[in-house]
Amino acid sequence: MPNHLINPNNWIKAYSDYLFNYTITRVNDRVIAQDLVSETFLAGLKSMKNFKGEASERTWLISILKRKIIDHYRKINSKKGKAEVRMSYNTGNEDEGDWMEERIADPFDKTAQDTMENSELGDAIYDCLAKLPEKQAEVFKMKTILNYETETICNELDITASNLWVIIHRARTALAECMKENWF
Repeated sequence: MPNHLINPNNWIKAYSDYLFNYTITRVNDRVIAQDLVSETFLAGLKSMKNFKGEASERTWLISILKRKIIDHYRKINSKKGKAEVRMSYNTGNEDEGDWMEERIADPFDKTAQDTMENSELGDAIYDCLAKLPEKQAEVFKMKTILNYETETICNELDITASNLWVIIHRARTALAECMKENWF
């Protein structure tokens, strides 16, 4: 489909809040989130000719943003070096990690009340993620928010699947407790 279906002049107004909110829950740093959204818009401008119209503009921009977030984590992991966590625990549930996104409403299908509540929920999640130990927050985001495969996370962080699930379990427990105190 022709490029006239894509309108970068409207991107900031139409998508910047959505992309920022999407990013902030994944990187837990407002400045980095703003940078990643800016990089997404720039990459979108550079690759407009590749937009085929097979998805909405928003979906296309999100796919670019997801790659930017993944690149961000790869970059910081290479700087930090490999982390070691030695624990043994496995829940055996590969479907863990979907609970957060199931509870956050689609920002394009809301009333004013929903918008306010979702903003407050996002702030509460952001605050709770910030309270987690760095390793727990990083693993939680990679698995639950970025939907990395277990094997990918284990390879990038040099941990076992058992270690990963212990960290996920502890992060969820801490997040649930924090959300219970600060949100519910």
